[in-house]
Amino acid sequence: MSKSPVLVTGAAGFVGHATAHRLLDRGETVIGVDIVNDYYDPSLKEARLATFADRDNFTFHRLDIADSAAIRALVADHGITRVVHLAAQAGVRYSIENPFAYERSNLAGHLSVMEACRHQPGFEHLVYASSSSVYGDKPMGGAGFSEEEPSVSPVSLYAATKRACELMSQSYATLYGFAQTGLRFFTVYGPWGRPDMAYFSFTRKIMAGEPIEVYGEGRMARDFTYIDDIVDGIVGVLDRPHERGQHRVLNIGGSHPVGLMDMIATLERAIGREAIKIMKPMQAGDVTATNADVSRLHALTGYRPQVRLEQGLGHFADWYRDYYGA
Repeated sequence: MSKSPVLVTGAAGFVGHATAHRLLDRGETVIGVDIVNDYYDPSLKEARLATFADRDNFTFHRLDIADSAAIRALVADHGITRVVHLAAQAGVRYSIENPFAYERSNLAGHLSVMEACRHQPGFEHLVYASSSSVYGDKPMGGAGFSEEEPSVSPVSLYAATKRACELMSQSYATLYGFAQTGLRFFTVYGPWGRPDMAYFSFTRKIMAGEPIEVYGEGRMARDFTYIDDIVDGIVGVLDRPHERGQHRVLNIGGSHPVGLMDMIATLERAIGREAIKIMKPMQAGDVTATNADVSRLHALTGYRPQVRLEQGLGHFADWYRDYYGA
């Protein structure tokens, strides 16, 4: 195993926090980067960072990934040859309200990271987060989304920026030949999650006795993927760079889509309280259903999701009560 540190961007975020801890657990040195913005409650991000206080091999830098000079200097100064790039501006609905936040964080940020990597001698592998949103809207049922599809059809600016990052990585692979892997995440959930996600906001409202708004009249479905399963896939891919130093895109998901109303019922059981539901039409930028075909990821790493929704939402509800004192 390489002795150089691993750079994890978005280390104060949900997936970055969990990935950094997993790497530390196996003896890696980790350099974490995050701007810690206020897209959602910064105190949750600070609390995630506080969990690294007793990790001797973790160093944190509060920086903007779009600051190309700072990122390039950081990579060079620490001799970094592996990067897990998870920092991004998330959120389909937020992209409609604040489009320019996505230009800087997602487009300029991704380019900044790639430039730092391609100038680093002996660079091994860049693994970065894409999104199932790039597939656009699909009918419910049928086979899972496959990376082999001839085209994707983003229906939100967020999804378009993620697809653009994939295309940028493909161009850099062609130009410079360093190994890159994009991972299309499918609805990640679990303890320390993002408050803007439906399961998180539903939990807060159900526990407070407030009504929840159910969009798409509850007819949507999502391929929920527990955080530990996501990290299994990220680390497994990081250890297996493309042999020819090229670019690939892989799905990473639970491969077991669940209807929105079934998810709510599962959450109600985990909380022990029934939700007051207000049915709403589909929102702009949302998709009807997601379903990951993870056969290529399984062939590469042996990836197989372990945590079903009932168990995962139970873990989340327990964490939520403990963290918020609910």
